[in-house]
Amino acid sequence: MQSITHRQLFFQHVAQTSDFPLALEIDSAEGVYIFGPTHGSQSAPDGEPKRYMDLISGIGVSNVGHRHPRVLAAIQEQLDKYLHLMVYGEYVQTPQTQLAQALVQTLPAPLNNVYFTNSGAEAVEGAMKLAKRYTNRTEIISCFNAYHGATQGALSLSGDENFKRNYRPLLPDIRHIRYNNRADVEQITYRTAAVVMEVVAAESGVRLPERGYLEAVRQRCSEMGALLIFDEIQTGFGRTGLFWAFEKAGESGLPVVPDVLLCAKGMGGGMPIGAFISSTEIMSVFRNNPILGHITTFGGHPVSCAASLANLQVIQDEKLHEQAEAKGQLFRQLLVHPAIREVRGKGLMLAVEFESFALLKPVIDRAIALGVITDWFLFCDNSMRIAPPLIISESQIREACAIILEAIDGH
Repeated sequence: MQSITHRQLFFQHVAQTSDFPLALEIDSAEGVYIFGPTHGSQSAPDGEPKRYMDLISGIGVSNVGHRHPRVLAAIQEQLDKYLHLMVYGEYVQTPQTQLAQALVQTLPAPLNNVYFTNSGAEAVEGAMKLAKRYTNRTEIISCFNAYHGATQGALSLSGDENFKRNYRPLLPDIRHIRYNNRADVEQITYRTAAVVMEVVAAESGVRLPERGYLEAVRQRCSEMGALLIFDEIQTGFGRTGLFWAFEKAGESGLPVVPDVLLCAKGMGGGMPIGAFISSTEIMSVFRNNPILGHITTFGGHPVSCAASLANLQVIQDEKLHEQAEAKGQLFRQLLVHPAIREVRGKGLMLAVEFESFALLKPVIDRAIALGVITDWFLFCDNSMRIAPPLIISESQIREACAIILEAIDGH
């Protein structure tokens, strides 16, 4: 009797999110590479496992690469102590307190209070509740062509109706404005509880803020008493060449400081974790009326927190964020081809624009077959996503770009 394969089990029992998943079988991962099985259609001709260079970091997650030794050591050390003990916020757990302190030390005042979650979407949900509770208002503003998660509250913020129409009704009192449009800033009023905005608009194809735009949003929020929530779920932890993208987001390289900061993805070194960070004053509203105003069972899991702290320290100690801009520039220099309209972005968060999705999709497929994994963007399907682990070397960048150019030429 023939045994069932993992691929068959994947399609039979693992819930699918599309009719065309990549369905790459993966046996292991290390650094910037992930490896397929040593047998079957995905193995190399010599029987060695198929090697893929991961140019998307699991969508912005593996900033320090896959299975970084210091992250693995931190996980193992915590495994030998304890796993889950109690719902969030009741016990003093060293991994949580050390990580919270390390995060606060990367941030300006008054961002000094951290609420840990399991994911970016959960951080968004918590921040939305926080804004409503603190301001006693209901309207929340986000941007068209923005993506903040797939849970119902986060989906309500999404700026693309295609993802929303079949799940309505969603949250009421959500307004959308155009990113980088100064006139739309006037739509922030005394009714507004919060503005949720990406510092760099990711899923619309890596769009940078225009000069003075984020400062205008910050000023308007302050005038109206609305909270400014920056979503750095993709940009945080060194992706754009700074530890946080907001650090030099203002004119003359000054920071534009939000009232609430969201992070996840590259935060955990490959483990699931997220957070929303604010001031003690704002965050204190969760303590009463009602008590336990926001709770989570697994948020701040000790193993994830231990991994995240090691991940943060690797980025700082190895100065990975400081190398990201030069590495991004090398991609720009090498990715030159008549089919490429533009390469835009910041640091190692890049979008390579083609004429159409019809032209781009075969390039992505050929690149994967040649051993380089790329992707497109939810709201910009004619642009290729380039967001490799920050540890990628110059030689690996050159190799990846050569393969992408080969894929464009159809080889």
